[in-house]
Amino acid sequence: MRVLVIEDDREQAGFIKKVLGDAGHDVETAEDGEGGLVRARESEFDALVVDRMLPEKPGLQLVEEYRNGGGTTPALFLSALSDVDNRVEGLKAGADDYLAKPFAPEELIARVEALGRRQNTGEPPVTKLKVGDLEMDLLSRKVMRGETKIDLQPREFKLLEYLMRHAGQTVTRTMLLEGVWNYHFDPQTNVIDVHISRLRAKIDKEFDSQLLQTVRGAGYCLQA
Repeated sequence: MRVLVIEDDREQAGFIKKVLGDAGHDVETAEDGEGGLVRARESEFDALVVDRMLPEKPGLQLVEEYRNGGGTTPALFLSALSDVDNRVEGLKAGADDYLAKPFAPEELIARVEALGRRQNTGEPPVTKLKVGDLEMDLLSRKVMRGETKIDLQPREFKLLEYLMRHAGQTVTRTMLLEGVWNYHFDPQTNVIDVHISRLRAKIDKEFDSQLLQTVRGAGYCLQA
């Protein structure tokens, strides 16, 4: 995939370029909104990665003008503004997905590649996840099990989202540390055990069937 990264923080842009480049993608960068818009219009890309806070032209304005001018390349917003209103604002401006900072490299790769698949198939981006009777709305951040609303803390939500995106697979401790906590080492704490226990109490304890399973000696698996 050819990816245009529009990010004014050179260190962050370099990090994103390396992450996507190591995953096999051809990455160009632009340092401001005006230059990024020109580059997006004059060349063919498979995905745009756009920071919301840009000099010259903010990310929202950039994507909105790009769409109004007929641009169709899928766009992913990166932003430290992660509440529902800001995500919805970004999607309404014309973005196809929204990733909050800080993010795990694996999630960035997965979301960019999903945009590429959407470009090829015309399918809409995933905004809801479902495992059995457990449902997660990624835009409203609402979680339901059947008719019961599940209230989660931000880290619990991120943990559940990761498990749901890997439903039916055994997720290791290392995968969770990197994908949810963005640790690239094991801090030798029981942080995962504590959060898994809290999550299990909320999504399984009061229900007949148990979705979150412990795979002895390997990790965890969420499946219906």
